[in-house]
Amino acid sequence: MSGPVSHDGAHSIVAIGIFDGVHLGHRAILARALARAAAGAGDAGRAATTGGATARSRCVVVSFDPHPDVVLARGAFTSPLPLTPLDEKRALLMALGIDAFVVLPFTRELASLSPEAFVDEHLVRPFAPAALVVGEGFALGRGRTGTVERLAAIGEARGFAVEAVPLVQLDGAPVSSTRIRERLAAGGVAEAARLLGRRYRIAGRVVTGDGRGRTLGFPTANLMLDEERVVPADGVYAALAYLDGGREAHAAAMSIGLRPTFGGHTRTIEAHLLDWSGDLVGRPMTVEFAAWLRPELRFDGAEALIAAMKDDVAEARRRLAG
Repeated sequence: MSGPVSHDGAHSIVAIGIFDGVHLGHRAILARALARAAAGAGDAGRAATTGGATARSRCVVVSFDPHPDVVLARGAFTSPLPLTPLDEKRALLMALGIDAFVVLPFTRELASLSPEAFVDEHLVRPFAPAALVVGEGFALGRGRTGTVERLAAIGEARGFAVEAVPLVQLDGAPVSSTRIRERLAAGGVAEAARLLGRRYRIAGRVVTGDGRGRTLGFPTANLMLDEERVVPADGVYAALAYLDGGREAHAAAMSIGLRPTFGGHTRTIEAHLLDWSGDLVGRPMTVEFAAWLRPELRFDGAEALIAAMKDDVAEARRRLAG
C-alpha cells in the first residue's frame, strides 16, 4: 500500500522511518508499535462501541522513497544501494503483522516542511495517530528539526503519544543499516545475518552465461538481479537457492566476481546448485547467503581452478550441514 489510509475516526499506531534492511533495530521499533496496536492504545471511540472492551488499533508503517539521502545529496556524494528494495521491504513488514505500509514520495518540498506541518499533513490527517513510535535518533522536517523531543511536544498538543525506542546493541555497537552494509562489503554474511535476524538475500532471474562452468564440471546459474541492491563482496559463499518463489531450499556454492582466471572484466553472480541437474535459464531465483568461504582468486589454469571448486563444494556442504 502506498497511499493514504482512511481512518474513519479510528486511531492508529504509527511507526515511521526508512527501515532499510528491516533489521533487529527496526524490529524492536515495529514490535513496540504492534504491541501498542494490540493493546488498542488510545482508541477510546472503538472501546465505547465494544461495551468497554479495548479493540485493537491499526498498526501503520510510514516510510519514504526514494531514500532521503538520494534527494538531499550534494556534490559527489553517492547514496548507498538499498539492503531491501521497496517490494521486499513491504513483504517483510507485512509478514510481521502490520496493517498498512504507506510510502511517502520523498522530495525537497517534503523535506522543507516544518515538523508541525509534516505531522499535520502526513500523520494526523490520514491516520489520527494515538501514538507515534520511532527510533531514539529519529528526526523529520526541515533541517531535521523534528527531533523526538519536539515530536513529543507536537504530539501532546495534538493528542498523541510519542515513544522513542532505544537502539538495539549487538557485540557492543548499535545495529544499523550502515553496519550491515560494511559487513557485506567485507564478505561477512554470517555477521550481517546476526544483525538482520535472518540471512541476507538477493533475487533475480537466471540468464544465459558463457557455459564455462559446465565445461569445468560445475554448471552455474547466472543471476541477473531484479533490482539494484547491495551485493556482498566478491568471493565464494555457501548459500541456499530458492526457485520460482518456492520454499524448497537448494544447497549452493555461490561465486561473485570478475572470474580473473579467465581474464573477466564484468562482475557476475553465479550459483552452482549442489546435486542439481536441468536447465534453470529464465527461472526466478532467490539466494540466501549462509557463509563466506574464500576470496575470489586467480588460478594458474583450469586444473587448479577445478581443484579449488571441488574444495568449495565440499566446504559449502559442510557449512550448510552445520
